[in-house]
Formats: sequence, C-alpha cells, structure tokens
Amino acid sequence: MEPNSITIIIGILAGVIGFTIGILIRNTKNKTLIEAAESQANEIIRKAELESESLRKEKELQAKERFIELKSNHEREVHQREQKVNEIASQIKQKEVFVQNEIKLNAELKRKLEQNNLLFEQRLEKVEIKEAQLDEKIKIQIQKLESLSKLSAEEAKNELMEGIKQQAKSEAMSFIQHSVEEAKLTAQQEAKKIIINTIQRIGTEEAIDNCVSIFNLDSDDVKGRIIGREGRNIRVLEAETGVEIIVDDTPEAIILSCFDPVRREIARLSLHRLVSDGRIHPARIEEVVNKTRKQVENEIIEVGKRTVIDLGIHGLHPELVKVVGRMKYRSSYGQNLLQHSREVAKLCGVMASELGLNPKLAKRAGLLHDIGKVPEEEVETPHALLGMEWAEKFGEKSDVCNAIGAHHDEIEMTSLLSPIVQVCDAISGARPGARRQVLDSYVQRLKDLEKIAYDFNGVNKAYAIQAGRELRVFVESEHVSDDLAAQLSFEISQKIQTDMTYPGQVKVTVIRETRAVNVAK
Repeated sequence: MEPNSITIIIGILAGVIGFTIGILIRNTKNKTLIEAAESQANEIIRKAELESESLRKEKELQAKERFIELKSNHEREVHQREQKVNEIASQIKQKEVFVQNEIKLNAELKRKLEQNNLLFEQRLEKVEIKEAQLDEKIKIQIQKLESLSKLSAEEAKNELMEGIKQQAKSEAMSFIQHSVEEAKLTAQQEAKKIIINTIQRIGTEEAIDNCVSIFNLDSDDVKGRIIGREGRNIRVLEAETGVEIIVDDTPEAIILSCFDPVRREIARLSLHRLVSDGRIHPARIEEVVNKTRKQVENEIIEVGKRTVIDLGIHGLHPELVKVVGRMKYRSSYGQNLLQHSREVAKLCGVMASELGLNPKLAKRAGLLHDIGKVPEEEVETPHALLGMEWAEKFGEKSDVCNAIGAHHDEIEMTSLLSPIVQVCDAISGARPGARRQVLDSYVQRLKDLEKIAYDFNGVNKAYAIQAGRELRVFVESEHVSDDLAAQLSFEISQKIQTDMTYPGQVKVTVIRETRAVNVAK
C-alpha cells in the first residue's frame, strides 16, 4: 500500500476508537448522574414524608384546640341561658305573687263597693222621701203666699222678673258708662305710652342737606381748564348735567348749585373724573357725564335694594325700589328723605307690633309714604296722592295705598295703618334735631332745661340727656342731704312743668354722692 492510504486508514481507526471511548465515557457519566438524581429524589421524598407527618400532627392539634374552644363557648352560652331562664322564672314568680295580692285587694274593694252601694240606695230612698215632703210643704207655702198677696205664682214671678230686668238695665248702663270713661282714660294713657316707647326705641342720626355742593380743587389753575376757551367746557358741563357751576374767587373750590340732588351728584362725580383724568374738552365731558349718569342710576337701584333688605321688605316692584333709592338724594326741610322714610318705617313697625297689627305691612307703608316727593318730572298732584297712584300702579295692597294717600288727610282713612303712618311721619319730622327749622329751638330747650336745675341751691352740675327726656342733676353732698335730694328732684320737675313746653315727659334724676379721700404715705 501507499503511505497515504495507510495514514488514512490509521486516522479512521483512531477516529472510531475515540468515538467508541467517548460513548463509553458518556454512558458512565450518565449512569452516575442518574444514580445521583435517584438519591436526591429519595431524599426529597423522605423530607416530604417528614413534613407531611409534622403538618398532620399540627393540624390535629389545632383541630383539638378549636374543639375545646367551641365546647367552652357552648358551655358558657348554656350557662348564660340557664341564668336568664332562672331570672325570668323568678320574675314570673314575683308577678304571680303580685297578681294574687291584686286579686285579693280587688276582691276586698269589690266587697266594700257593694256595701257602699247598698248604703247609698238606702240614703237615696230617704232623700226621695224628704224631697216629696219638701215639695208638699212648698206647695202649701205657695198657696198661703197667693192667698196673702192675691197674686198667682206666675204673676208674682213675672213681676219679680220685670223688677230684676229694670235693676239690671240700670246697673248695666251705669257700668257701661263707667267702663267707657275708664276705657277712654286708659286708651289715652296707653296711646301716649306706646308713642313715647316707640320714639325712645328708635334712634336716628341728624341729616341736613341743602341745594349747594362744594367741589374742592388741588389748585386754582384747574379752574381755567374747567371753564375752557371762551367758556365752552363749562357751558357743555352745565348743559349736560343741568347744574349751575359757579366759579368765583373762592380759593381751591367750585360751587355746584341745583335743587335736584341727583343732578348735583352727577355733576360732582363728573367733575371729579374729569379733573383726575386731566382731559377736559366738550366730547370728553359728554362721555364722562353719560357714564356718571349710568353709575348714579345703578347706585340708586343698589341703595333701594339695600334699604328694603335692611327693613325686611320683600316683593317690592323694581320701579318702587328705584324710587326708594332716589330718596337718598332728596331732602325735606333739611331732613334727608331716605333717612326720614327709614325712620318712619321702623316707627310704624314698632307701633304696629304694640297694637297687634302686621308690622311688615306697616313698615312697607312707612317706607313708601313719601315716594310722591321724588318724581322724575314736576307734577301738580300732591305728593301723597301721587305716591298712592304709584303704589296702586305697581300692585301694592289697598291698606298700604290708603296709608300713603291719607297721611296728609287728602283722602279718607280706611285702615288702621293710615293713622299709624300719619303719626309716625309727624314723630319723625318733629323729633328734636330732625329738621332744620326745629334744630335751634331744640338746642335752646336743652339749654333752658339745664338752666332751671342751676337755679336751685346746692346744684353742682346738670346735664340734659336722652334728647331732653332726662335731666341728671349732681348736688353737693355737704349742702344737700338725702331727704333734701328727693325734695329737690320734685321741685325741679314741678318747675319744668310750669315754665317749659316739651314733648313727652322729662325724668329728673338727682345724684348725691359722698367721697372719702385719704393718701397713704
């Protein structure tokens, strides 16, 4: 053979031998692995058997413990039920004893009742016998009286009844007359009391308005810009607002004059905007005045809404709410109309409550009584009748409309609200300090009141308070004793009655105090 063939044969034989040896080695290794796996499986099975045995014992122990617990609970429940059964049995026995005692008591009462019934029947028989005897005696006496008076029983009864009637009639007339006089006196006293209490319970602020407003300026240089070239700015402003604008030598001020407070307020606010903005010319003036007019109208509506909400008045027509808001810019004899109407509304509510009437309806009538004073256009109709027409137009009740129209006696009063509104209107207008025409006399009256107290000896200080309804007098304790203080209070009150004219009443309080002062050194 050739060397190459031999080499190939040798290589093949070597490969076969190596493959065979590899197979033998792999078989040996697999056998070893199989034996190890079997050994590991046997170990796992052994451990599983041990764990299962332990778990079985643990579960058996838990089951025994659970059985013991359930058995204990069952025995406890059985014991409790036995206790309840014993208690119920005891209660039943007590009730049986009580019922037996009640049965015995009822039997005894029944026996006594039967005895009393028997006794009552016996007495009733005796009473019937005596009643028959009495009737017989009365008949005999009536026959004797008839024979003596020569009148039958019926005639005597009629004469007696007639005499009693005449006497009763006379006494009734006397009683009625006395009651009427007493009622008149009491009614006057009660009416005065109600009015005085109502005035004292309503506090108001003094409100004085006029037809002129002062607009302050930072400097006099602004006056020329407000007047404008050849006065065109001021002419446009007056034409747009309807207010007379007076620019004179008054330093840093311009006077706005107009009888209509709404127009005067529009002019004041417009001027404030124009001066703050700095642009003052006819077109700008017209724009600002229009905006301000809308702002004031909105403010009027808001004021009206706040007023009716504060007074607790509901369901008022929007137009009437607007009229109420316009009252803020109207005054009457120096008294702000809105404040006056609010005050009248409160007075009416208090007085209606005192008299047992509807206070909400009275407040409504009091608030609306002067709405005829704020027409947007001048009319010749009296303000009371104009206000009544507006109230009727916007759906107010007949009692409220009559109270508005009759508070100055233009029409006849048909409800109890009408005199209440009239009286409260007079109270609000005439109270001290309300209107300009009575302010001076009011102040003078308070001064005179204090002066009367100073005329007496021993008076140290005197103060008129509560709008002149009370005079407090402080006296010197060295010169005035307690007895003299009481006498002094009486004398001052008598002098006030004789020397002064005043509404309501004045309470005189004399205060005497003794002070002991020492100094610790």
